[in-house]
Amino acid sequence: MIAFVFVACLTLTGDTEVVPVGTAKIAVEVSGHKVNLFTYKPANYKNGPMLMVFHGVDRNAEDYRDHARGLGDRHAAIVVAPEFDKERFPAKKYQHGGLQRDVKTNTVTPREEWTWSLVPQIALEIRRREGRNDMPYYLIGHSAGGQFVGRLAGFVESDASRILVANPSSYLFPSHKMEFPYGFGGLPGELGDEQRLRRYLAQPLTIYLGTKDNERDDDLDTSPEADEQGNTRLERGRKVFEAAQRLAKDKGWEFRWTLVEAEDVGHDHRKMFDAPACDAALFGVQKILEMEPEKR
Repeated sequence: MIAFVFVACLTLTGDTEVVPVGTAKIAVEVSGHKVNLFTYKPANYKNGPMLMVFHGVDRNAEDYRDHARGLGDRHAAIVVAPEFDKERFPAKKYQHGGLQRDVKTNTVTPREEWTWSLVPQIALEIRRREGRNDMPYYLIGHSAGGQFVGRLAGFVESDASRILVANPSSYLFPSHKMEFPYGFGGLPGELGDEQRLRRYLAQPLTIYLGTKDNERDDDLDTSPEADEQGNTRLERGRKVFEAAQRLAKDKGWEFRWTLVEAEDVGHDHRKMFDAPACDAALFGVQKILEMEPEKR
């Protein structure tokens, strides 16, 4: 018997209260910014979590939503992919979160103007629509999106259950020897102090790497600062995890990072999402073992 599945494709205004089943495009306003959210609610959704997915440099949020649908189905989760267009959110405001107003004068923008600060507001909006103020949510960023959520973890208070940093071109290294955006060096006041580093290492953060993401392609940051972190995305991810783990051990600090690798996967967000390792990277090995075999 052939089963037919109807998937809704809707464009909704901010007045609509519930995220519809299937795929949709929802326009919302958060902190004075109009943001398009590409959403997917699986047919089996029932009080599941939210997976907020962040696109790469192509700003193709709709593709990222579509390619994360498998994750949504496996975990009965709502997928939300915000779109940060290049015109309003260039690299300084996307990959670097909008923290610095001027690099030369080392001035920073007010916290409420950071692009990172929109993320908890988006989560609140989806929670409001679903009538679930305690709805858990997870952040998943790949490539440029990995830079965005990785640096967010260093500076923004969020109640995300886990922050997954997948295959970014560079990292926020837990070091004052590297200048921001590559490290905490040069940042004024509490943005760059030791307490900030300590809080960063206590974040529920997963470095998620493809073992074949080891080429110096055209999109790789090849600046001297990035190359100091390693020659490839794979090497850089392993090095930042080792540095963070070593610092936490030396200081006696809480360390909540994990390192997960997807075997034989390169710089491909769809394959990274589809890999079984992605489930473990988000939810931990024990929960994956508890899943029904056909969903693993």
